Amino acid sequence: MPKALTIIIPVYNEEGNIFRIQDALNQYLEKSTLNVCALFVNDGSTDTSLALIQQICKANTHMGFISFDKNRGLSAAIKAGIDYATTDYVGYMDADLQTSPLDFCSFEPFLESYELVTGERQHRQDGLGKRFSSNFANWFRNSFLQDGMKDTGCPLKIFQREFALKLPYFNGVHRFFPALTQIYGGQVKVLPVQHFPRQAGVSKFNALNRIVQPLLDTLLVHRLKKRFIQYNIAASQKPQIPVK
Repeated sequence: MPKALTIIIPVYNEEGNIFRIQDALNQYLEKSTLNVCALFVNDGSTDTSLALIQQICKANTHMGFISFDKNRGLSAAIKAGIDYATTDYVGYMDADLQTSPLDFCSFEPFLESYELVTGERQHRQDGLGKRFSSNFANWFRNSFLQDGMKDTGCPLKIFQREFALKLPYFNGVHRFFPALTQIYGGQVKVLPVQHFPRQAGVSKFNALNRIVQPLLDTLLVHRLKKRFIQYNIAASQKPQIPVK
């Protein structure tokens, strides 16, 4: 029997994209070799996103949702989705549909061998300012963490869920999943994915949360990497528990 995958879709004020997400997910489901379900995480949207999510979940039994009491941020939405899922694998994608879940098809052959499979966006369809800030943040992060990632912010990722549950979580963690996977002993596979212009809604990131906060978070993860406990057992004998 094929293994199961939950795709987490964090949503914050994306009413113009909800039905497009439904169509994109169903296209992927038709081609996937896995048993796939989708989990929307409504991150305190103030538009009609939640009502639209509820509508399509009623029409699609393989789609479900959870909804926060207020806006908690992307990292919290991803963590909640991972906690709520029960499948072998958990992935996530952005609700802006600048990446396509169809690219998950190329991920599937590598899921058993790698704890994390992540995308690297090709031919970025973003403005100059966004590309500059993204490239600078990636350079700064790689200088400290040396994770070898060119596009850690790509929103197409699939984890082995059991491994994902072991990682530390904090606001901004989504930028460091490849580095944390490596720190915690996992392997990362990077694959090229498509990138498209945003067709509806607006970006939720600005210069502060695209440059300043990631730089501070990089120093946090760098300290974790330096202080992470590692050991190799050369010999062992387990004690027997006596039975009274």
